[in-house]
Amino acid sequence: MKSSPKLRPCLWDGLVVLLVVVLAAACALAVWSRGTGAGDLTAVVTVDGTEAERILLKNFPDGERTYSGNGYTLHVCLADSQGAKGPGLYVADADCPTQDCVHTGTISRAGQSIVCLPARIIIRLEGGTVDKDAPDMVIG
Repeated sequence: MKSSPKLRPCLWDGLVVLLVVVLAAACALAVWSRGTGAGDLTAVVTVDGTEAERILLKNFPDGERTYSGNGYTLHVCLADSQGAKGPGLYVADADCPTQDCVHTGTISRAGQSIVCLPARIIIRLEGGTVDKDAPDMVIG
């Protein structure tokens, strides 16, 4: 019977380990140095996958903005900025069948979004300052 060969690490194995460590460090650095998101809060509206409009919330017009897509219409309003959360957006009225976009409520922080699937419209907030006390994720 033949005995199994003795396996020993070689120079190439060390090179692969070093490459994996360097890539992991580069990925971690890229994630942690994304910045604080400082700047003005901006609403980005995409209709059917293409960016339709980009508006600073402080320049959002009084009244409402109307967006149409896929045969449906959404009426987006600026929320009252008197609250602690600051200004935000909400869908006041929509003629889509599910009304999920209306039931989403007011979005006021970067990263939040309102999605209307039947109309294929996404309203996303970007920029703004990061609230260190805010939860990272809400489930349920």
